[in-house]
Amino acid sequence: MSKALLVVSFGTSVAETREKTITAIEREVQSAFPERTFYRAWTSGYLRNRLREKGELLVDAPAEALERMLREGVTDLLVQPTHMLPGKEFNDGILKTLEQWKGHFDWIALGAPLLAEQGDVETLADILEQIFSSLVGERNLLALMGHGSSASVCNPYLQLGELLEKKGLGRFCVGTVEHCPGFAPVVQRAKLLRPDKIYLAPLMVVAGEHALHDLAGRTEDSWRSRLEREGFQQIVPLLKGLGEYPALREMYIAHARNATIL
Repeated sequence: MSKALLVVSFGTSVAETREKTITAIEREVQSAFPERTFYRAWTSGYLRNRLREKGELLVDAPAEALERMLREGVTDLLVQPTHMLPGKEFNDGILKTLEQWKGHFDWIALGAPLLAEQGDVETLADILEQIFSSLVGERNLLALMGHGSSASVCNPYLQLGELLEKKGLGRFCVGTVEHCPGFAPVVQRAKLLRPDKIYLAPLMVVAGEHALHDLAGRTEDSWRSRLEREGFQQIVPLLKGLGEYPALREMYIAHARNATIL
C-alpha cells in the first residue's frame, strides 16, 4: 500500500511569506508523517495561474494532485488543509473534491482547518496572548485582521474577539477584511482606549496581499490609512503570518493526527 500526505493551501503570490508560512507548515506536517510521500495543492486557481505565468512555481489544483497520486500508485491518503476556516474554499475546493474522488482510493482521511471548533479558537487565543501580550502592554492596542467568511455558521472571528475580552485582553481586537465584524471593532476600540501605539497584525496564515495592502498599505481604504484619518499616528505594522509561529504549526499537526476518515 502506497501512503501519501497532501497538504492543501489557499496559496499566496508573495514568495517571502510563502516560504516562512505555507512551506514551513508543509515541512513540519511532512516530518510528523515520514512514512507518507508528500504532495501539495492550492485551491486558488487565480494564484496558481499567476505563479505559472511568472514562471515561479508550479502547483496542482486539488483534483490535479489526486489524479497525479493515482497515477503514482497511492492508495492511502491523508489530507491536511492550511486554511483558517471550514468556509467556501475548504468546502468547495477540498471537501467536495475529495468526496468526488473517494472511490478511487482505499482510504482517505481529512484533517480540519485551523479554526474548526471552539477548542481551536481557545487554543489560538492562548497563543496570541503568549506572542503579543508583552508587546501590547497596558498602553498600546493590537488590531488583528482576519479575512472573513460568509460560509461559517458560527463566526470564529467574533468568538475570538469575545474570548480575548474574557481573558482580560481588552487591548487586543479582531476585525476582518470582508463580512462580519469588519473594521468597526478596531476603530471603536482605538477611540475608546486612545493607545500610545496601534500594532497591526494579520490574523491569517500568510502575510500576503491582504496584509501588505488592506492592512498596512497606503491606499485610502487600508486599515492604516483609516486609522491615520481618525488621528492615530503611531501605527506599527507587524507583517508576520500566523504560519511563522511554531505553536500555530503544531495546531495543524494535531489536526492531521486527528483526521476524519471519509
